[in-house]
Amino acid sequence: MKKKFITNLVLVIFLNLLIKPFYILGIDAEVINQVGAKAYGNYFALINFSFILNIILDLGITNFNVKNIAQHHQLLDKHFSGIITIRLILVIIYCIATLLLAILVGYNSLQIKLLIILAINQSLVAFILYIRSNLSGLHLFFQDSLISILDRTLLILICSLLLWGGITSQPFQIEWFVYSQTLAYFITLIVCFLLVFSKTNKFTFKWNTKFALVILKQSFPYALLILLMTIYYRIDSVMLERMLNDQSLQAGIYAQAYRFFEASNMIAYLFAALLLPIFSRMIKLNQSIVEIVNFSFKLLMGFVLTLAVFCCIFNYNIIDFRYDAHIEEASKILSVLMICFLFVSSTYIFGTLLTANGNLYHLNLVAGIGVVINITLNILLIPKYQALGSAFASLITQFLTGVAQIILCCHFFNLNLKKTLSQILIFLIGLFLFAFFLKCFYSFTILNLLLYLTFSFIWLFISKLVKISDFHLLISTEIK
Repeated sequence: MKKKFITNLVLVIFLNLLIKPFYILGIDAEVINQVGAKAYGNYFALINFSFILNIILDLGITNFNVKNIAQHHQLLDKHFSGIITIRLILVIIYCIATLLLAILVGYNSLQIKLLIILAINQSLVAFILYIRSNLSGLHLFFQDSLISILDRTLLILICSLLLWGGITSQPFQIEWFVYSQTLAYFITLIVCFLLVFSKTNKFTFKWNTKFALVILKQSFPYALLILLMTIYYRIDSVMLERMLNDQSLQAGIYAQAYRFFEASNMIAYLFAALLLPIFSRMIKLNQSIVEIVNFSFKLLMGFVLTLAVFCCIFNYNIIDFRYDAHIEEASKILSVLMICFLFVSSTYIFGTLLTANGNLYHLNLVAGIGVVINITLNILLIPKYQALGSAFASLITQFLTGVAQIILCCHFFNLNLKKTLSQILIFLIGLFLFAFFLKCFYSFTILNLLLYLTFSFIWLFISKLVKISDFHLLISTEIK
């Protein structure tokens, strides 16, 4: 099992490192620079608003489908046609609900116009994610990995022409960015559909009420979980834009730091995407998950801590390297969000394990509490601390929900993480001391980064967070 996990993990990380960080830190950051913090802040608040009702597009079907197809491959023909028909109906409901909610909260006509296109984009993404879930459920990780970077690759090509290609004399508009997303998502959807279609014996658009009700009933707990998690992940920028009368400036500053967090999070999320079908299959076959949980957790924390410590120590230099304004404010927010990143990443292991095991009641309880805490803290902190207060609200929420999920996994699976956590702590202390040494005695250069990464890799093995023997086991360990 570890062999399948690690080989596909290396593949998806390699592909995503080639594309997604460049998109966020190259294309997306340049868009912020060209349109300004206020215009981008408005877009950032709107796109996060479009995520709030995103659950209507999915209703938990994607996570349910990954788990179900991973355990029962023969159901692909039956479910593929039926679920796509259901999702077409959900798209209509989602777009209407999003429009009504936007009117209710007081968005103006220009914001609503942009939001409608963003809602269409969310619908396209939801279709892509569902169709990809079939590839993942079938353990076709190579094809899934290629699709995972296709939309961003297309977006890089399109936006590069608009930003630097000299094809227009007009200043770059935020609307162009949104329309470019629409085109990239549409092309990706077609390619993804054709890949899954090649694995099925038939495909027809046919409404089956009984089938729809069964699928929706089984996926409802997943839907509730995604809704609650989306709220406390995405509500920050929406509340900043709505609570502060600053023409979305604080939301834009928050977005500058958040984009680095998001670039990091994309890589960490790959663990969950790979582990959900693997955990689901192992649990069905009554195989022990202890070894792969420890291995994946330590491997993920090695990556996360390396990145988080560097971003916290060199926060100002990183923001200054890519952005033109609001450097001081955004750098402070970056430090808070990268600490938050540690706890978000833990949920990609332990939240995924609980999902695969069907512990949706407990996950929903934790997520519900997280929503209450996050909204309450935002209401208290935003008026005084603005974007920085919102970042601290996220940190506290993610810390509490992350720890709760770890405790639940230890209870349900009899995990003993004392040794693993002590190894992680030793690794963290070493990283911090070395990064602080670089900060004190050397200016920020590419050489600093290379020295830090070299030390981190060596320290990973010296601290025994990851052992050579772990990789020896990959040769002989495989999924059945």
